[in-house]
Amino acid sequence: MSELLKYHKNPISLREGKVFLDGYEIFDAVKCEIKFTPDVWTGKQLGDRNDSSRWLGYSITGTITRRRTTTWTKDLIMDYVNTGKTPELTIQGISDDQGSEFYAKNGSDTVTVVGCVPTGDLTLLSLDADGQVLDDSFGFNAKGIV
Repeated sequence: MSELLKYHKNPISLREGKVFLDGYEIFDAVKCEIKFTPDVWTGKQLGDRNDSSRWLGYSITGTITRRRTTTWTKDLIMDYVNTGKTPELTIQGISDDQGSEFYAKNGSDTVTVVGCVPTGDLTLLSLDADGQVLDDSFGFNAKGIV
């Protein structure tokens, strides 16, 4: 049986890793996802019965969720309000589950994206009588992978 088709007894644990924002580790990080989405053209030529596809470009997006322990979000917003400069961040995620088969074969997996611009809503304040802790989530678009 192919090595790729066998059952993996030690898959990667999503709990083992680190996230860095502009070189500083986010110690209150809860979740990080970075995604690559190709811009796909699909079509056919005369005589073709099925479509052919081609990548024409791509977008890189992501989300970071963190427990609020600093004024980072408010500082980012106020810097933009005061200067008018769009914030551009470098985000790096490292998956390093040493107990996984992936780590045994490949070591840690690191992804670094640059030119990251926060998108969507950024929470300035959140109060909730039923809530227990404040989790901030922010989306971002990235310009490139290094």
